[in-house]
Amino acid sequence: MVNVHKIKQDICEIGRRLYNKGFAAANDGNITVRVSDNEVLCTPTMHSKGFLKPDDISIVDMTGKQISGHKKRSSEALLHLEIYKQRPDIKSVVHCHPPHATAFAVAREPIPQCVLPEVEVFLGDVPITKYETPGGQAFADTIIPFVDKCNVIILANHGTVSFGEDVEKAYWWTEILDAYCRILMLSRQLGKVNYLDQTKSRELLELKDKWGFSDPRLTEEYKDCDICANDIFRESWADSGVARTAFDAPPPMPAAVSTNGLKQSTAPAAIDEERLVKLITEQVMSQLKA
Repeated sequence: MVNVHKIKQDICEIGRRLYNKGFAAANDGNITVRVSDNEVLCTPTMHSKGFLKPDDISIVDMTGKQISGHKKRSSEALLHLEIYKQRPDIKSVVHCHPPHATAFAVAREPIPQCVLPEVEVFLGDVPITKYETPGGQAFADTIIPFVDKCNVIILANHGTVSFGEDVEKAYWWTEILDAYCRILMLSRQLGKVNYLDQTKSRELLELKDKWGFSDPRLTEEYKDCDICANDIFRESWADSGVARTAFDAPPPMPAAVSTNGLKQSTAPAAIDEERLVKLITEQVMSQLKA
């Protein structure tokens, strides 16, 4: 039997974490937990998530209609409900504005992959939606192309939304993502980001599979993709206005070594246009001098 009061207490605890981490300034953010086929606990609008009490939590149905609670439900409940509709396995959704991840949302910079082992195992490729005004169904619909392939999504010019089998897990993915985005920014300030190679990245995917975490790169559709190149969501970039500007693309997939020790090409060789132009120019100048 579902202990609704205990779940409300858990929501209040996660609200405090969001506020104390700086993920939800003032009255930012919203949290929901699905407690039945047609009932969802929802945090109130215009209320700091750092000071919630169980009595503040309302219940809405799967259409967004509030069916209990003395405080008005969050204005962005439709985003949460759409995730539940698309993913029946999901029981909780957390939306907030973590600063470092939201910086990527504003810049619309794709999150580099194959950098930190923990991020590869727990998150994988993280998509960025196209922008829509928050609150309506059009805003909620922006997650539809991505929600079945990940557990956290960056909302363009807005923030993040993460989801899981309970409210703590749903929150975890946001905390991991924001810590990772901060590390990426600090690393770039130091000079560069070093990427894991394909072999080590494949090893992490094997661990992920062994531990029971899903990842599109483990499916037949993407098994031959360049796992470090954001290939899962790349087709959405043009529609969302996403492009690499701050972080370089990862190095090209290296040649694989076969069982007989001979190298085999696993992807077309990448052409470094700047280096090619330089070499041609040097050859031309050499011939002119001669």
